[in-house]
Amino acid sequence: MEYLSVYPNPVSNGKLYVVTKNNFTKQIEIYNVLGKKIVSETLSGKELNISKIKPGIYIIKITENAISATRKLIVK
Repeated sequence: MEYLSVYPNPVSNGKLYVVTKNNFTKQIEIYNVLGKKIVSETLSGKELNISKIKPGIYIIKITENAISATRKLIVK
């Protein structure tokens, strides 16, 4: 993915922003450390509400136009 910004990281207010160069519709998947998918959402804007996720370390997978990227996500 040419340009990807996932912020704030760590997340403390339940709002995560996912910004890409073209800002097309994105498929967002969040996995816990055991590899279990806990969130699967289609994001058309930039803001993702993750207030229901418990504090911890997760992996976020962002897919846009058949291109995927993963990042470590910390929730406080």
